[in-house]
Amino acid sequence: MHLLVIEDDERLGRVLKRLLEEDRHVVDVATDGESGLDLAEANGIDAVILDVGLPDISGIEVARRLRSNGSETAILMLTARDTVRDRVEGLDAGADDYLVKPFAYEELAARLRALSRRAEPGPRRPDSRLEVGPITLNETERRVTVHNKRVDLSPREFALLECFLRHPGQALTRDQLLDQAWPYSAAVTPNAVDAYVHYLRTKLGTAGRRVETVRGVGYRLSDA
Repeated sequence: MHLLVIEDDERLGRVLKRLLEEDRHVVDVATDGESGLDLAEANGIDAVILDVGLPDISGIEVARRLRSNGSETAILMLTARDTVRDRVEGLDAGADDYLVKPFAYEELAARLRALSRRAEPGPRRPDSRLEVGPITLNETERRVTVHNKRVDLSPREFALLECFLRHPGQALTRDQLLDQAWPYSAAVTPNAVDAYVHYLRTKLGTAGRRVETVRGVGYRLSDA
């Protein structure tokens, strides 16, 4: 998908751009509403990830203007506000979906997949799978198997494994893993990664040995 992120928090914008590009999306980023509108009205944008709290005009107003101009581009609205009134206001302005900060990247990715399915009529695409050795992760079903036997993981463990499977053989820092598997702005430290890697190794059984410690860096999923 060709995505547009309209987000004034530059760090969050960079993180989303990197993660979305790793998921094979094309990503443009705007840090205010007016420039976001200019980019959103260009041809080829499939979906807009739109923050409500922008510095010039609000995300609500951006959504209203897009819809008043006849745009049918999918809009996923981000906000720190979680009252029913706030959600109704965003949806009434033209948003297709609503995600409250802080959020986990895997939920954002799942919501984008849902928006994509709505926009593309016809048979559903085949399930998306990631595999390394005996480990298989089915993104659509949120299912993990090892040697064809199901393994139940928590959302955080699932997100960690997904990150490892997307970068087999690559050493990943604890900060990279935090960006992928924990909600943005969550009050966690890199030490939390060590604890969850331990949990993940345990649940993967003998395949857990593939999650290797890289001294002075972080962890790596061996693809050998």
